Parts: sequence; C-alpha cells; structure tokens
Amino acid sequence: MAVTRLSDVVIPEEFTTYTVQNSMENSALVQSGVAARNGEIEAQLRAGAESFSVPFWNDLSDDEADIVSDDPDTSSTPAKLGSGKQIVRKSFLHKSWSAMNLASELSGDDALTRIQNRTTAYWTRQAQRRLIGSLNGILGDNVANDSGDMLQDITGETGAANKFSVAAVIDAAGTLGDQMGGLSAMGVHSDTYKVILKSDAIEYVPDSQGGMIATYRGMALIVDDLLPVLTGDYTSVLFGAGAVGWGMTAPRIAEGTEIESKPSAGNGGGQQVLHSRVNLAMHPAGFAWQESSVVGDSATIAELGEATNWNRVVERKAVPLAFLKHQL
Repeated sequence: MAVTRLSDVVIPEEFTTYTVQNSMENSALVQSGVAARNGEIEAQLRAGAESFSVPFWNDLSDDEADIVSDDPDTSSTPAKLGSGKQIVRKSFLHKSWSAMNLASELSGDDALTRIQNRTTAYWTRQAQRRLIGSLNGILGDNVANDSGDMLQDITGETGAANKFSVAAVIDAAGTLGDQMGGLSAMGVHSDTYKVILKSDAIEYVPDSQGGMIATYRGMALIVDDLLPVLTGDYTSVLFGAGAVGWGMTAPRIAEGTEIESKPSAGNGGGQQVLHSRVNLAMHPAGFAWQESSVVGDSATIAELGEATNWNRVVERKAVPLAFLKHQL
C-alpha cells in the first residue's frame, strides 16, 4: 500500500502561510469579537527584541469647565494631555510531529488538508490557552494592586447567593460602570456551561462561517477548562469587543515549516518530522508586561499566569474585561 509522506505533500512556504492565516480565524475568541487581529503587533513580531511598547493617549480629564468672565487679569490654566504605554511580550514557539505516526493516519486523499487542519487547530488551542494564562495573571495583579476593582467575588456568600446567576453576571459587568454595555462575550468553565445549559438560558445565533454561536444574555459563550477552579470556586470572564489584541506570524529568520528526515530511524525504514514555528502575541488591552519571573526566552503559560508579570496602566473603565468568582 502506498504511504503518503510529509515531504510528498507539504510545501513549506504555503503550509506556513495557511497555518498563520487560519490558526485563529475559527476560534470562539475571534468569532465573538473578543480578540482582534492587530497589524501593529504583527509588524513588531517580525522585528527584533522580546517585547515592544504601544504608546497611547489618555482621555481628557473631566474637570469642570472654566466659567468665563470679563476680567482681563484672570487667565485660564490649560490642562495637559497625559499618555502611557502598554508593553506587549512576544512568544517564540515551536512544535513538531513525527511522520511515522502521521503518515499512516493521513495517507490517502487530501492528506495535506488534514495535516494543515491538525496543525492550525493545535496553534488555535495554544493561543487560547496562552490568553487564559494571561487572564489569570491580570486577575491576580488586579486583586493585589488595584483592590480587585475588576472582580465580583461572591464565593464568600452562603446558599444561593454564592452561585452563578444572572444577577451575579450583572454585578460583575457593573464593575465597568457606565461601560458595562460594551460586553460581548463570556468565558466559562465547562461545569459552569452545564449549569447554564440546564437553566435553558442559552440562545444560538448564526456566525460568519455558517455555524451557530451559543450566547448567554447576548454574550457569546467561550468554554475553556483552563479557567481557574479552586476548591469549588470558579472564575468566569466577561469580555468587551477588542479586549484582546493578537498577532501571529512566521519567524523572521527560521523557517516557519521544516521537514526533517531521519533515514536511520525505524531500523533504516526512515522517519520524517514536521516542525512548525510561530511568533505569537496575545495581549489584554490596558496592561503592561513586567518580565519579572520569566526563565526562558519566552513566557510559559504558567509564567503568563503570574500576577507579578502584569501591571494595569489605564483606568478601570478603559479595560473591557470583568471577572466573576462563583460556585455552582
């Protein structure tokens, strides 16, 4: 029986382009509008350095306007326009798969599409997991340094008061004050998702790909079991549109896709290895990366989850995120 080999079907440059272009497009984060592809991030991913800054202007202050008079000796005092910067951390990532296993599984018609789909699905999941790690980190920073003003924590209540509910979601959204209407998606653990399902509170709306998106009170639902669970306490996350900026590119120097041949493997039968590399950044709006506890050249998912690596650099209302800690 003929066996499809990776070197027979993979054209590295085309494979890399496919992977980069499609890895995030079908994710719930993108479909809900939570994660927005950012051209500046992608441009910086192709440049040197391990991180880069994104400067921004603060909004005009809400000081009361001057009361004009006819006194020529009284002059107004101009207010100043403040600025700040977000610091975005790049991640330089690689994964490889052995063709000894893949070749037999993927042999036959349309082998390349199946390989591409597996690879892009992997990078999609990795991007989402790195975002969840970052959310864990900024929540920790918020509790430690900003009085938890992005968090509604009801786990200390008793009875039904500590359970996931519409009222609890509204209170979490309320941490955004008059900006709460901009929330468009909610990330929940699968256990929380089951509670929502049993309450018959989910509505389905069509997406741009011809499928359906599950929504809760108008917010798209994103289900991910990496969201924190600690002794029965669950964390759900509410997102506004564009809450996360992201970019993914091929490496600037190394090949995005390489096929490594090992002729002596398998007692001379041969082995091929598919190497896939991407440069990736997933950055929550309004925060600066601190680089306080990164051991390697890129932050691991666990390091993204450390509070000391994050610092909020804008006012609370300017961050389109809110957290709800609850029980079931």
